[in-house]
Amino acid sequence: MNKHFLALHDFSKKELDGLFELALELKKKQKNAEKHRMLKGKTLAMIFEKSSTRTRVSFEVGIYQLGGHGLFISSGTSQMGRGEPLKDTARTLSRYCDGIMVRTYGQDIVEELARFATVPVINGLTDLFHPCQIMADLLTVIEHKGSYQGLKFSWVGDGNNMANTWIEAAAIFGFDLTLACPEGYQPDPKVLAWAQANGTSAIVLTDDPKKAVQDADVLNTDVWASMGQEEEQKAREKAFAGYQLNSEILKLAKPDCIVMHCLPAHRDEEITDEVIEGPNSVVWDEAENRLHIQKAIMATLMA
Repeated sequence: MNKHFLALHDFSKKELDGLFELALELKKKQKNAEKHRMLKGKTLAMIFEKSSTRTRVSFEVGIYQLGGHGLFISSGTSQMGRGEPLKDTARTLSRYCDGIMVRTYGQDIVEELARFATVPVINGLTDLFHPCQIMADLLTVIEHKGSYQGLKFSWVGDGNNMANTWIEAAAIFGFDLTLACPEGYQPDPKVLAWAQANGTSAIVLTDDPKKAVQDADVLNTDVWASMGQEEEQKAREKAFAGYQLNSEILKLAKPDCIVMHCLPAHRDEEITDEVIEGPNSVVWDEAENRLHIQKAIMATLMA
């Protein structure tokens, strides 16, 4: 397996399926109070340039449950915030720690850290990709549907890092994906071109949310304005009118569809309170599975 976890396209379907299997095994061990201290004595440096709830807590709890220790590093209170070159940070942290997780803006940041680090680097989120979240989402699909194979996935909303990573996942795992995004808010064209060149699944872009969710098994959405885009909120509210997951649009999907949201949610904007609290929602299982899939990733890379 690749030394680092920066994007899904770095891995084969077999390797990623192996992470699902390990995550389910570790989840079972935790539920049964069985020790699984696979990273005893190991330390994970956790670099945050973006605020976080789920990413920080799931990685910090995860490394602890595996027998290691998580070290929180804020860019604003470290030398990174004063302009230290990334390559210097990477090489220094590699002398102290056994792994580095980073939640930041540019994908180039995690790639440069990985280039100079001598320990595994994990992408906790960038503006381009969110691989840990999509792996948690697919783990949730496996638990609720038995498999991701043969299902129709739909994305409604912004063509952001989540949409980009769903496109990669569709190409790698071979499921059909339809994305409904307003004009001017489509996913990254390079990511789409890679998926079309390397996958055989049907990946469809549309500006019609109803088309995207028609007969879908899995519905996904995210906030209309991601972190760092708050000044665009009003413009985005106008552009995304009609791109809400609500009870009416849910009727177009399969009756037993599942609804996912990576959180935090702006209730009654991109998703209604009724839907996120409704019987089709698996949002809280999805949030929990960040812990289990990330434990599998850390255990595989850092053991």
